[in-house]
Amino acid sequence: MNFALSSDQEAIRDSISGICSRFGEDYWLKHDQGAGFPNDFHAAIAAGGWLGICIPEAYGGSGLGMTEACVMMQAIAQSGAGMSGASAVHLNIFGLNPVVVFGTDEQKRRMLPPIAQGEVKACFAVTEPNTGLNTTQLKTMAVRKGDRYVVHGQKVWISAAQNADKLLLLARTTPLAEVKAPTQGLSLFYTDLDRTRIAVHEIEKMGRKAVDSNELFIDGLEIPLTDRIGEEGEGFRYILHGLNPERALIAAEACGLGFVAIERAAAYARERVVFNRPIGMNQSVQHPLAKCWMQLEAARLMTMKAAWEYDQGQDCGASANAAKYLAAEAGREACQTAVMTHGGFGYAKEFHVERFLRESLIPWIVPVSPNLILCYIAEKVLGQPKSY
Repeated sequence: MNFALSSDQEAIRDSISGICSRFGEDYWLKHDQGAGFPNDFHAAIAAGGWLGICIPEAYGGSGLGMTEACVMMQAIAQSGAGMSGASAVHLNIFGLNPVVVFGTDEQKRRMLPPIAQGEVKACFAVTEPNTGLNTTQLKTMAVRKGDRYVVHGQKVWISAAQNADKLLLLARTTPLAEVKAPTQGLSLFYTDLDRTRIAVHEIEKMGRKAVDSNELFIDGLEIPLTDRIGEEGEGFRYILHGLNPERALIAAEACGLGFVAIERAAAYARERVVFNRPIGMNQSVQHPLAKCWMQLEAARLMTMKAAWEYDQGQDCGASANAAKYLAAEAGREACQTAVMTHGGFGYAKEFHVERFLRESLIPWIVPVSPNLILCYIAEKVLGQPKSY
């Protein structure tokens, strides 16, 4: 049993950190205040060859595993880019996994290289206003008409849709009343985001201004049959292949965010002098920081365990959900502790920890709530009856 990163994984971390070092605090503060999508950061990650880290080499990617992807995403967040930087490239890492696993060779050759090379941006359109996490109840309908589907519906909390070229869309192709099980009748598509048929309305939010969140109104979007991934009606099964990797990735991002917050707070505690002594001499300052580091390190280890299980083809559902829960809790507490360590200056934007605190709520809430994770662990691990 070896808990150390391999030399290749250390090289990935160092390479990503080197790229991120070109985008400092002022860059992310500017984008947090409304400068738009960080296109130059996205382009730099693409130029380094990292956008396709999990895409097979045959289709323009690096062909590496989820473990390496978690190393990468933690490094991005921990650089100070936080969730703004991580979210700018997040979908590239896991989003097109259904295409990798279930797409035809023609689809893989057409769809994957542009994503890996940073030539196109994509968004992930599943969630709807009235269904939340109850994915089987989606109302968006895709009706087949000859060699294409016509789609009407609505999606919400769709990241990066303002700049996206492509759309990974889950829609119902068979009405819910006509299927034997609610998981049936949903189909998955990867297609052009046609803005003549899709109205994209940005949602104003408290954090991560750099990467937009949106509501989509779809009115008569036409999707060629060749853009359907896999079999009709099997889309729910396909997207499950991306859920556990996403939980591990967002856990890695939450850990990175928490670590950079604690690093900033620890440095401030060494330098800030009150009553003629550094505040870091006070155990009331030391102990919360030490506790946060331990919680983050435990969450990081669970995250790497989940990623390793995924890469080994093992069932990683419990570990991935536990990692997301633990990392989100640890990251949020770390960011709050960092603000409190700074005192009143923690509330000032120039010290950045208030930005980290706002962004820490993202992995706490999405892609699945902490309460649903507890329900999952209770049912799947502890054998309790299903509660939802």
